[in-house]
Amino acid sequence: MQGEALKGKWKQLTGEAKRRWGKLTDDDLTAVAGDRDKLVGKIQERHGKSKDEAEREVNDWIEAQ
Repeated sequence: MQGEALKGKWKQLTGEAKRRWGKLTDDDLTAVAGDRDKLVGKIQERHGKSKDEAEREVNDWIEAQ
C-alpha cells in the first residue's frame, strides 16, 4: 500500500495506528489524514524516535496492511 491507498483507507487504519503508536492522539491522527510523511513526523515527535527509525516503522506497518 502506498500514498493514495493509505489515504483512502486511513479511517479504517487509525485504530490500528493508535494501538501501534500509543502516544499518538486522536488529534494527531486527524492531522495526519493518511499522509505518510506527517505520520512519520508525529511518531518522531511523540515517541522521540529518529526520522530513520520512524520511517522504518511506518514502512513496515504499511507493508503489513
